[in-house]
Amino acid sequence: MKFLDQAKVYVRSGNGGAGSVSFRREKYIEFGGPDGGDGGRGGDVVIECVDGLNTLIDYRYKQHFKAETGIHGMGKNRTGADGADVVLKVPVGTQVLEEDNETILADLTEVGQRIVLLKGGNGGFGNAHFKSSVNQAPRRANPGLEGQEKWIWLRLKLIADAGLVGLPNAGKSTFLATVSAAKPKIADYPFTTLHPNLGIVQIDTRSFAMADIPGLIEGAHEGTGLGDRFLGHVERTRVLLHLVDGSGEMAPDEAYRVVRGELEAYGHGLTDKPEIVALSKCDALTDEMIADKAAALETACGQKPLILSAASGKNVDTALRMIVRAIDRDKEEAANTVPSAEDEGWHP
Repeated sequence: MKFLDQAKVYVRSGNGGAGSVSFRREKYIEFGGPDGGDGGRGGDVVIECVDGLNTLIDYRYKQHFKAETGIHGMGKNRTGADGADVVLKVPVGTQVLEEDNETILADLTEVGQRIVLLKGGNGGFGNAHFKSSVNQAPRRANPGLEGQEKWIWLRLKLIADAGLVGLPNAGKSTFLATVSAAKPKIADYPFTTLHPNLGIVQIDTRSFAMADIPGLIEGAHEGTGLGDRFLGHVERTRVLLHLVDGSGEMAPDEAYRVVRGELEAYGHGLTDKPEIVALSKCDALTDEMIADKAAALETACGQKPLILSAASGKNVDTALRMIVRAIDRDKEEAANTVPSAEDEGWHP
């Protein structure tokens, strides 16, 4: 199944049904009076977060969703049935945005979450609603209210505990394939990974989700290469594993600065996340080369990089245990953070 993480769709709630103008016509009842029923309510536009989905591919082939119109009222005081809702089912981690693609309307992060995005129009009153002592035979009824409509964006941001970042061909997909059952495409040319991948990693007695995104190059925030839109998939992570290709043509310290620069340009708190830096593909280097490149990388990142090789398995388990510890620290800090009165929406 093709991965799609963004889609633009048109949604419209249903119109309300019209009220009815009707009078009783039974035999021997001379002054029967009005008996027109009310119209039914139009259907709502509902967005529901469901399990079992991991892409928005369904919304590539269908972009228009309209709820049903309420049934018109009828004689004998019969109220029309409400129109059926239209339900858009989305995977966990989906954001709903306005047409400007910036204003967030909803953020669905748990299975079972439902939001009513657009309410259907109310049904119109039948003429029975307007009868009174001074108007015993009203000949008017209200039409139903029109529904609402708008274009919205659906944007999927994978929910993972750890994220892989780095330049193209830094070994991110190979690492994910080594530590999980995910099967990303792996080749020896840049931009092999065109779509994010998600894998479940197990180490010792623990497991966590890891996201792999396409590589970043200098100028990605300006649209160079595949751009930086895929960074949205690591926004929700607790820790980043930054892989720097030790066998690449670019110096490790320069490669690190390029990616960090793109993370900073993207914003959204990515540079504030805990980061584990690793010099990857070290199976292709001599001990002397590893020492020189690791020293340069340490100067650039301010921490001792992990010497890593997914192909040979060197320090793979060590990296996973470091990720687990970082996840636990982040969870502990989040649990110990006491929300302020302002965060809770409380005002004296």
